[in-house]
Amino acid sequence: MMDYLIMTVELLGGYIFLFIVVKILGKTQISQITPFDFISALVLGEFVGSAVFDKNINLLKVLFVIAMWGLLIYITETFTQKSRRMRYLFEGRPSIIINRGHLDWKAMKKNRLDIDQLQQLLRSKDIFSIKEVEYAILENNGSLNVLRKHSFDSPTSADLKVKPEKRFIPLTFISDGEVLWENIKKAGLNKSWLQKQLANENISTLEQVSYAEWEPDKSLYIQKY
Repeated sequence: MMDYLIMTVELLGGYIFLFIVVKILGKTQISQITPFDFISALVLGEFVGSAVFDKNINLLKVLFVIAMWGLLIYITETFTQKSRRMRYLFEGRPSIIINRGHLDWKAMKKNRLDIDQLQQLLRSKDIFSIKEVEYAILENNGSLNVLRKHSFDSPTSADLKVKPEKRFIPLTFISDGEVLWENIKKAGLNKSWLQKQLANENISTLEQVSYAEWEPDKSLYIQKY
């Protein structure tokens, strides 16, 4: 019974401390992390996982190892932010895979990228033919950014000489049945306005609404359960 109690304490302690370390290091989307970031995160998680089942390692040792590893990552991130050379060393450099419509086979070989993988990355950008591409850049995180050739590019409002409409970011007013009063206040609206909008849609209670978003000069978009 005592072993389970010790494991619980170590797991909770490691969980809380790991959460703090991740918050300090900052947040990065999974699609944006570099190979070095990925390996660092795996090692950090492995420290906690291994320590929970190792009777010779107590909670203080777990926290010490997490703190030291987090400190090393923090120092590395600091150097990569201040030094371009360190950034290239740890994060690498983007590679131009297609340059002016021509494949750069040396860059593909250097990045261990074959033609099938390149075609797959292009299809994820809704491009099904290499001849449509003017430039393709392989980023440090493995994603591909593409600039189409002018003849295959979609026309913009400027090209069509159409006066663009002013755009706004929609504000979420109701999410999972919960009213986000802060957003309603930010929009300069109030509870009575919201109730009136819901009444126009024959909705009597807020519990009937799963999601609602608002844009200026547009009606409230509502999704019911």
